[in-house]
Amino acid sequence: MKLFFRLTTAAAVLLSLTACDQLGIEDPAKVQAAKEAEGKALGSGCRHAMRAIEDCYNLNPKAHKASMFAGWREMDEYMRENKLEGIVPVVPRPVLGKPKPKADDEAEAEDKAASKPDGKAAEKPGDKAAAKPKAAH
Repeated sequence: MKLFFRLTTAAAVLLSLTACDQLGIEDPAKVQAAKEAEGKALGSGCRHAMRAIEDCYNLNPKAHKASMFAGWREMDEYMRENKLEGIVPVVPRPVLGKPKPKADDEAEAEDKAASKPDGKAAEKPGDKAAAKPKAAH
């Protein structure tokens, strides 16, 4: 009788452990499969939106890059085979690094730095024209 009770208890424990998804315990294999599927979906979406794969990586930094590339490549093949055109993306391209200041802003900044409070230009070191005294006539 004890053996039957132990086997029944063990079977009940094993059956309850198979329902770990209901308890919120995630299976690592399912998590990995979901990440790969999401990466493929993101990659194919980026290709359909006529984005370069580098732009796709920058827009989705947490996504799995290998699966994103696989999805991008699959969509590229599909679009070429079926002669499909991409759609224009709504989100603008990401800016990489700091944007350079405009030429007008640079010139204005130099003018402010070179001028004195009284409005005269400051002498720059090595400026020969400013260092020469004027000849008296």
